[in-house]
Formats: sequence, structure tokens, C-alpha cells
Amino acid sequence: MAFLDHLERDRHVSARSRNARLVAIRSLFTYASYRCPEDLGVIRRVLAVPSKAGERTLVTFLEETEVNALVEAPNLDSRLGRRDHTLLVVGVETGLRVSELTGLRFADVTFGRGAYVYTLGKGRKERITPLRRTTARLLEEWRGELRAEDDEPVFPTRTGGRLSTDAVEDVLDKYVMLASARCPSLSSKTVTPHTLRHTCAMRLLRSGADIATISLWLGHSNVKSTEIYLHADLRAKEEALRRMAPTPAARHRFQPNDALLEFLEAL
Repeated sequence: MAFLDHLERDRHVSARSRNARLVAIRSLFTYASYRCPEDLGVIRRVLAVPSKAGERTLVTFLEETEVNALVEAPNLDSRLGRRDHTLLVVGVETGLRVSELTGLRFADVTFGRGAYVYTLGKGRKERITPLRRTTARLLEEWRGELRAEDDEPVFPTRTGGRLSTDAVEDVLDKYVMLASARCPSLSSKTVTPHTLRHTCAMRLLRSGADIATISLWLGHSNVKSTEIYLHADLRAKEEALRRMAPTPAARHRFQPNDALLEFLEAL
């Protein structure tokens, strides 16, 4: 308890970070409960420490005009610009995590009819994400330009190595700044690689996909993790309000009393 208090008081971590440390502690003491049954008393006290409820912030996502401005920001006359353009398009369309994007190889992309991307994501969960024909064609042209083998990264560095997550953040910061000139609303948003993932989820939601489908698309272990997008979608709430039957609200006409009328006539 002193350690958890120290995290919040001295290190100023959020409730979510504090809970993450507590999960690790519980894992250790759950293991200890099988190896050290003589200490079950104190182990149970540790396992009974409750998590803290933290504030839930709405996710940041990009509207269609912002997406268009962002993916069109790279200079397609240069190889790096074409790489970055392809990276942004694939990131927005597939919703892959940044680590999954940087680790993507051409062997993981299936071209032709029914094109898709294979990923081994968080928790070693396999999933297949379909691609639009235009996106598949873009990736195929990009591979032809690189003349890449199956085991080579889809988004390489200048020297042909694998991009780091920090490099993707730098790329995104660069193009957000450029796109802000065309779409000023971008400058008021904090755009990270995970924002592309949120944007993919919101586009799926607004196109009519249900929460279970979005959860499978993103590789969430629990559908509850996907419910944050329902909270963020004001448009869906406005549509639900529009369909709702209006609440009868009686309108009363004001009727002045005699004292008020006498006062007004005396003015």
C-alpha cells in the first residue's frame, strides 16, 4: 500500500498506471499462494487491495476531411514520401497497432482477390484484416518499386531496416503539421500513431459495423475495450436522439394578473 501511495503521491502517476502496477503485484502473489501456503494470510490481504477508478477520457480520432488532408500531405515525388503515404493509408484503413505496422513484412500481405494483412498481435493473437482494392494495389506498387523479398519490411528505413515506433511518431508529427495548413482542425488535436487506430474504429462504427466486429477487427481481447468508441461518437448519439419520439412539452401562454395590468396602465 505504501508503494502504491508513493506512485500516486510522489511520482504523480494516473490511476490507470497505478492499477497496472497492482496487476503485476497480484500476479506475483497469486503465484506465491501456490508456493507459500503458510503465508496465505498476508497474500489474501494483498490480493484484496482494490483497483482505483480513473477518469475515462474520450478517444481522439480524425474526421474524414482530416484523414484526407493527412494522407495527401506526403510528397509523392520522393520515395520516402510514397512510403509515408502508404504507411498512413494502411494505418488508417487497417487499424494496426504501431508495433504491428513497423513489424509488417511483405510475406504478411496477400494480394489479389480478397487481399488481406496477417498479423500476430498483442497476446500472440492471430488476425486477418481485409484490404480495399485500392490499398492492395498501392501496396503492390510499393513492393514493385522496392523489389522487396517476402521477409523484408513493408515500411523500411533509408537503409532498408525496420522502422522504429519513434520514427513513425516523427513521420506523423511532420505530416500533421503540413496537413494543418489545409485542414486547421488538425492543429487542435494531439495526433499519435494510436489515433490512426482510433480513426479506423470510428470509421467502422459510422459505416454500420457492430461492436463485436470492430473488436475482432482491432484484435481486442474483450468487447468492453471497444465500447470507448460508442462514448466518443457524438454523431451516433445525435442520430439516436433524432429517431427518439419527442417528449411532450406543454407550452403555456403568459396571463398577466390584474395587479400587473393596473401597474402597466399607470405608467
